[in-house]
Amino acid sequence: MRHPDLPLEGGCRCGRIRLRLSAAPLATFACHCTGCQRMSSSAYSLSAMVPSDGFQILSGEPVRGGLKQGGIHHVFCPDCMSWLFTRWEGMDGLVNIRPTMLDETTWFAPFIETYTSEKLPFAQTGAQRSFPKFPDEAEFPVLLQAYAEAVSHG
Repeated sequence: MRHPDLPLEGGCRCGRIRLRLSAAPLATFACHCTGCQRMSSSAYSLSAMVPSDGFQILSGEPVRGGLKQGGIHHVFCPDCMSWLFTRWEGMDGLVNIRPTMLDETTWFAPFIETYTSEKLPFAQTGAQRSFPKFPDEAEFPVLLQAYAEAVSHG
Protein backbone atom coordinates (compact mmCIF):
# COMPACT_ATOMS: atom_id res chain seq x y z
CA MET A 1 0.00 0.00 0.00
CA ARG A 2 1.10 3.52 -0.67
CA HIS A 3 -0.21 7.06 -0.62
CA PRO A 4 -0.96 8.62 -3.99
CA ASP A 5 1.22 11.34 -5.45
CA LEU A 6 -0.73 14.53 -4.79
CA PRO A 7 -2.55 16.43 -6.01
CA LEU A 8 -4.74 14.05 -7.99
CA GLU A 9 -7.52 15.08 -10.31
CA GLY A 10 -10.39 13.11 -11.72
CA GLY A 11 -13.95 13.27 -12.82
CA CYS A 12 -17.09 11.53 -13.85
CA ARG A 13 -17.45 9.37 -16.94
CA CYS A 14 -18.81 12.15 -19.15
CA GLY A 15 -16.34 14.78 -17.87
CA ARG A 16 -18.94 17.30 -16.68
CA ILE A 17 -17.70 17.05 -13.07
CA ARG A 18 -14.01 17.45 -12.31
CA LEU A 19 -12.51 17.15 -8.83
CA ARG A 20 -9.16 17.37 -7.05
CA LEU A 21 -7.70 15.49 -4.13
CA SER A 22 -4.91 17.36 -2.32
CA ALA A 23 -4.79 15.36 0.94
CA ALA A 24 -3.74 11.77 1.43
CA PRO A 25 -6.47 9.28 2.35
CA LEU A 26 -6.95 8.45 6.03
CA ALA A 27 -8.16 4.95 5.07
CA THR A 28 -9.37 3.00 2.05
CA PHE A 29 -12.43 0.75 1.91
CA ALA A 30 -14.46 -1.78 -0.02
CA CYS A 31 -18.10 -2.06 1.05
CA HIS A 32 -20.06 -5.21 0.24
CA CYS A 33 -23.49 -4.01 1.42
CA THR A 34 -26.34 -4.59 -0.98
CA GLY A 35 -26.94 -0.82 -1.22
CA CYS A 36 -23.40 -0.28 -2.51
CA GLN A 37 -23.74 -3.27 -4.82
CA ARG A 38 -26.82 -1.71 -6.36
CA MET A 39 -25.45 1.85 -6.57
CA SER A 40 -22.16 0.70 -8.10
CA SER A 41 -23.65 -2.09 -10.25
CA SER A 42 -20.81 -4.21 -8.95
CA ALA A 43 -19.91 -6.67 -6.20
CA TYR A 44 -18.79 -3.83 -3.89
CA SER A 45 -18.04 -0.12 -3.84
CA LEU A 46 -14.59 1.37 -3.30
CA SER A 47 -13.83 4.50 -1.34
CA ALA A 48 -11.00 6.54 0.09
CA MET A 49 -11.73 8.60 3.20
CA VAL A 50 -10.09 12.01 2.95
CA PRO A 51 -10.24 15.22 4.96
CA SER A 52 -12.85 17.56 3.47
CA ASP A 53 -10.32 20.37 3.19
CA GLY A 54 -8.25 18.13 0.88
CA PHE A 55 -11.13 17.62 -1.56
CA GLN A 56 -12.39 20.13 -4.11
CA ILE A 57 -14.92 20.16 -6.92
CA LEU A 58 -13.20 21.95 -9.79
CA SER A 59 -16.09 22.14 -12.24
CA GLY A 60 -19.68 21.10 -12.61
CA GLU A 61 -22.56 20.83 -10.16
CA PRO A 62 -23.02 17.33 -8.72
CA VAL A 63 -26.37 16.20 -7.29
CA ARG A 64 -27.47 14.04 -4.39
CA GLY A 65 -28.58 10.56 -5.44
CA GLY A 66 -29.10 7.09 -4.02
CA LEU A 67 -31.36 7.06 -1.00
CA LYS A 68 -32.14 10.71 -0.36
CA GLN A 69 -33.30 10.43 3.22
CA GLY A 70 -31.13 10.18 6.27
CA GLY A 71 -27.71 11.54 7.05
CA ILE A 72 -25.76 9.92 4.20
CA HIS A 73 -25.37 12.05 1.07
CA HIS A 74 -24.28 10.09 -2.00
CA VAL A 75 -23.24 12.51 -4.73
CA PHE A 76 -23.45 11.90 -8.49
CA CYS A 77 -22.97 13.60 -11.84
CA PRO A 78 -26.44 14.72 -13.03
CA ASP A 79 -25.67 13.67 -16.63
CA CYS A 80 -23.80 10.33 -16.59
CA MET A 81 -24.87 9.44 -13.03
CA SER A 82 -21.35 8.43 -11.96
CA TRP A 83 -21.20 8.02 -8.18
CA LEU A 84 -18.47 10.48 -7.19
CA PHE A 85 -18.34 10.73 -3.41
CA THR A 86 -20.27 10.45 -0.15
CA ARG A 87 -20.62 12.83 2.81
CA TRP A 88 -22.27 12.23 6.21
CA GLU A 89 -24.18 14.69 8.33
CA GLY A 90 -22.25 15.34 11.53
CA MET A 91 -18.91 14.36 9.95
CA ASP A 92 -18.23 17.55 8.04
CA GLY A 93 -14.47 17.04 8.16
CA LEU A 94 -14.53 13.88 6.03
CA VAL A 95 -15.56 12.81 2.55
CA ASN A 96 -15.42 9.36 0.96
CA ILE A 97 -14.37 9.71 -2.66
CA ARG A 98 -14.78 6.92 -5.20
CA PRO A 99 -11.11 6.38 -6.15
CA THR A 100 -12.08 5.05 -9.59
CA MET A 101 -13.15 8.60 -10.45
CA LEU A 102 -9.53 9.73 -10.18
CA ASP A 103 -7.38 9.86 -13.30
CA GLU A 104 -4.59 7.87 -11.61
CA THR A 105 -5.65 4.84 -9.56
CA THR A 106 -2.60 2.56 -9.33
CA TRP A 107 -1.99 3.59 -5.71
CA PHE A 108 -5.40 2.37 -4.52
CA ALA A 109 -6.00 -0.83 -2.57
CA PRO A 110 -8.78 -1.34 -0.01
CA PHE A 111 -7.42 -1.69 3.53
CA ILE A 112 -10.80 -2.26 5.22
CA GLU A 113 -13.78 -4.18 3.88
CA THR A 114 -17.21 -3.74 5.41
CA TYR A 115 -20.50 -5.63 5.28
CA THR A 116 -18.85 -8.95 4.48
CA SER A 117 -22.08 -10.48 5.81
CA GLU A 118 -23.70 -9.34 2.54
CA LYS A 119 -20.84 -9.98 0.13
CA LEU A 120 -21.26 -12.03 -2.98
CA PRO A 121 -19.56 -15.44 -2.66
CA PHE A 122 -16.96 -14.76 -5.37
CA ALA A 123 -16.01 -11.23 -4.23
CA GLN A 124 -12.44 -10.85 -2.98
CA THR A 125 -10.82 -7.50 -2.22
CA GLY A 126 -7.47 -8.27 -0.60
CA ALA A 127 -8.38 -5.96 2.30
CA GLN A 128 -6.33 -6.43 5.46
CA ARG A 129 -9.23 -5.82 7.86
CA SER A 130 -12.75 -7.25 7.47
CA PHE A 131 -16.01 -6.56 9.29
CA PRO A 132 -19.39 -8.32 8.99
CA LYS A 133 -21.13 -4.91 9.20
CA PHE A 134 -19.55 -1.49 9.76
CA PRO A 135 -16.84 -1.16 12.43
CA ASP A 136 -17.84 0.44 15.72
CA GLU A 137 -16.98 4.11 15.95
CA ALA A 138 -14.62 3.27 18.84
CA GLU A 139 -12.55 1.08 16.48
CA PHE A 140 -11.81 3.86 14.00
CA PRO A 141 -8.77 5.40 15.74
CA VAL A 142 -7.05 1.99 15.76
CA LEU A 143 -8.04 1.32 12.13
CA LEU A 144 -6.81 4.73 10.96
CA GLN A 145 -3.51 4.20 12.78
CA ALA A 146 -3.13 0.72 11.24
CA TYR A 147 -3.78 2.17 7.77
CA ALA A 148 -1.20 4.93 8.37
CA GLU A 149 1.35 2.30 9.37
CA ALA A 150 0.53 0.12 6.36
CA VAL A 151 1.06 2.95 3.86
CA SER A 152 4.23 4.17 5.61
CA HIS A 153 5.73 0.67 5.21
CA GLY A 154 4.30 0.48 1.66
